Amino acid sequence: MALVGYARVSSIGQSLDVQLEKLKHCDKIFSEKRSSVDGERPALRECLSYLREGDVFIFTRIDRLARSVSHLSAVLDDLGRRGVTVRAVDQGIDTSTPEGRAMINMLATFAQFETELRKERQAEGIAKAKERGVRFGRQSKLTPEVGRRIQELRETGSMIREIMAETGLSKATVYRALSAPERP
Repeated sequence: MALVGYARVSSIGQSLDVQLEKLKHCDKIFSEKRSSVDGERPALRECLSYLREGDVFIFTRIDRLARSVSHLSAVLDDLGRRGVTVRAVDQGIDTSTPEGRAMINMLATFAQFETELRKERQAEGIAKAKERGVRFGRQSKLTPEVGRRIQELRETGSMIREIMAETGLSKATVYRALSAPERP
């Protein structure tokens, strides 16, 4: 019987340290920095294939493991058939008991509900911001002044690569500025 840990954070800027500290008693730990909505989680895939009958699969919270109730159910069904017990440390869940199996499914349902509410609120906030005229994304470096400067440089015989070097813009942006109608 091996204690096998799995730790995951969603982005590069986040730290795995807290989860790894909670899993330090494990015989083997798999970890990664990937979003749960990312279907490509190589460390999770490797971890799940590593697990054998009698092993205990340990993670800190169920949201570190699964992206939805159906994904969690599929993982738990597979591990259950293979004789692997699951423990969520922070939530006190142990699937070796009927209570633990019931609790993990309830918590997964609540976690998915919370995620869906968060997405809904985010979408509403974005829609309201757009109604107010808020523009999303990076601000364009091609301002009217820069566009006029590109036109002037080209008219005086500057090469495209020289214009790119002076303005710090890409070739595509320089050509876009040159093909735009005359700027005031």
